[in-house]
Amino acid sequence: MTEPSGETPPEAAAPPADTQGATSASPGAPDTPGPAHDEGTAGPDAGEEATAGAESAEDAEDAEDAEDASEGDGGTTAAAPAPGDGTTAETPASGEGTAAELSDAQAELAAQRELRARIEQRKAERAAPVEAGGKLSGTAADLLAAVRAVESGAQPVAPPRPEVPAPSRPMPAVAPEATVRPPAPAAPVVTEETTSSVRQVLARGGAPEALAGQVAAVLGEGAARALDDDPWQLLAVPGVRPEQADGFARALLGSACGPGDERRAVALTAWLLEQAALKGHTALEIGSVRDALARLSVPEPEKAVEHAVSEAAVLVFQEEDPEDTGDTGDTGDTEEDEDAGQAEAPVAEERPQLPVLLGLERYALAEESLADGLARLIRTVEAADWEGPELVRAAGTHGLVLHTGGEAARAEPAALAEAARERGLRVALAAHTDRDGAVPVAALLSGAAGPGRDEEGLLALDLLVVLDAPQLDVETAALLVEALPDGCRLVLGGDPLVLGAAGPGRVFADLLAARVAPAIASRTPDPGPIGELVSGIGIGELNQVEAPGKEVVIVPVRDAGEAVHRTVQLVADSIPRALGLPADSTQVITVGHGGAAGTRALNAALKQRLNPGPGRFGGYDPGDRVAHSPAPGRTVPGTVVSADAEGLHLDCAGERVVVPKERVEGALRHGWALTAHQAAGARWPAAVVVLPGDAAAGLSRAWVYTAFGRAERHLSVVHGVDQALPRAVAEGLTPERTTRLRPLIEALLHEEEA
Repeated sequence: MTEPSGETPPEAAAPPADTQGATSASPGAPDTPGPAHDEGTAGPDAGEEATAGAESAEDAEDAEDAEDASEGDGGTTAAAPAPGDGTTAETPASGEGTAAELSDAQAELAAQRELRARIEQRKAERAAPVEAGGKLSGTAADLLAAVRAVESGAQPVAPPRPEVPAPSRPMPAVAPEATVRPPAPAAPVVTEETTSSVRQVLARGGAPEALAGQVAAVLGEGAARALDDDPWQLLAVPGVRPEQADGFARALLGSACGPGDERRAVALTAWLLEQAALKGHTALEIGSVRDALARLSVPEPEKAVEHAVSEAAVLVFQEEDPEDTGDTGDTGDTEEDEDAGQAEAPVAEERPQLPVLLGLERYALAEESLADGLARLIRTVEAADWEGPELVRAAGTHGLVLHTGGEAARAEPAALAEAARERGLRVALAAHTDRDGAVPVAALLSGAAGPGRDEEGLLALDLLVVLDAPQLDVETAALLVEALPDGCRLVLGGDPLVLGAAGPGRVFADLLAARVAPAIASRTPDPGPIGELVSGIGIGELNQVEAPGKEVVIVPVRDAGEAVHRTVQLVADSIPRALGLPADSTQVITVGHGGAAGTRALNAALKQRLNPGPGRFGGYDPGDRVAHSPAPGRTVPGTVVSADAEGLHLDCAGERVVVPKERVEGALRHGWALTAHQAAGARWPAAVVVLPGDAAAGLSRAWVYTAFGRAERHLSVVHGVDQALPRAVAEGLTPERTTRLRPLIEALLHEEEA
């Protein structure tokens, strides 16, 4: 067989900026044109990000139809000689994600509110408020001074780190008889009066009145007044681009509006960081933000950044090097020195300064809370001698343990959880989805599944084992760690080669790089031809593998139209005939939502063949396969059962989920075809990976590794990218995300040792 390769960088190195800082066009509906395989991170598109070098930071997630008009249909001739679409196997269908008993949207909101409350409490305990400029004092003023020092070419002085209070939470000796499950709060209600007022302001500025609900939800009860005073706050609404906000501002302010308006500078600075978060960054280097502001026609980017900091719209950071204690030796002259004529003091070796970063308070607090919580677990665990494999012994001794390996290696942390239960410990096994008997992380946090909470609101656990740890974004990870009691052990396991979290942060990778906990590498290889192929991709090699039972099949195509046709043929005819598997046991995976062979085009063709119907329930019919996205970064596969006044009723792996009518359009899409980010963490008996010619720019090693690894027994590759596939596997590395977790936790633990 011939092998495929390639990968899609899910995050761009820095947010591209709009080159037209001000246009005369009045704003329209949020418009997010992007490349053929651009994927947003909110709604059902959550988790797929555009390719490096092709994705624009202005491409927001909820204006997908604009992509269709600009996405090409080009394909290239496949260079891979291969058999057709045959297949073999006898595997039962693998598990897919489940929905929580509570409303997923409510559960996510409850979890986020809990995190915010805990983080705000911790922030109040630690240091003075973070402000900047003329409004700053203390640590924040020192940080801004560091920025100005960098601007002038001087050496910035790192501010002192505030002391972290020692943990005081007692760990419950036994689980309470009745655990407390926090109720999910009702969704925030925006009054009709507020929405009506916002609608009037939007109309005066020439913006679509349909945005009124979103604006009111984002800006709150005073939304109309806030928008009237500062029209650029319209950028806080997902999907609105700078040129649209500029047109809206001109319509409201007239001659008082200009590209150098301080309100515009503040809004654009925050917007750039929000766009960076869509690509996985929790912060950006200050120079890249200035460059992006210059491309947006901001006259004085340096002053614009300073003003944004002084207004507390963004925060500025420069982490300390934990190895740099500031001790350069005793520079005082002793009597012996004077006698010996020694005049020079020892000179400390110069170390490169860590960069000055800008970030949003939301992600800064989450990273600081996560670092504090992890340090707390590490130092409060009571070491015990556990007999067993290396992972078991490490978990007995340490509060935090990392475990790496492929799909087959998932059995090892699962075995650890079982062994801990036999020791009488309170244990939970959690994962991105509900595979391998694990509880979905979202359900664990919401209280819909798992052990519940003790009297203090903490999870009643002695050991938490988390699979699919690379899929943890920084806010979810902070929620988990904040919910664990002192002395609880945490084991994070996963494959570091897969695509990262859909949300901001790279928690698992940062912890591996920081070396603050034992990292146990599994020696269990993934079996069979698919395992051999995927393992080679992981080290940058696209090898030919022996597949006597047609476990791996390459299907060459000339263009996107042929790719769609062959994909439908594989799912509906070839794989069921050769393997005896129904069509719903096969998952189609493609690079993006848009384009002639993206998820939208493939899902339309697959619906027409597998479940034709008029789409009488908001575009869906009973029996339709769907992907439900209750929150950004989460995708739950399901099937439409029925619809009524409540909304659309889904069956998600045996759980009944109701999607309200008003959320159907934003939270649901057909699910015969998914992106690799949406499919991460799940597996199916068979997978068809579609690589049309216009997908070449979206490939990376991590993308190919993730997509190919979703197949258990059979993998078909619809191959139209020619040599772009092996080239992406060999050279297509995913850009690094800019985060702060590693220096934060290194500094905390270094202080502990000192």
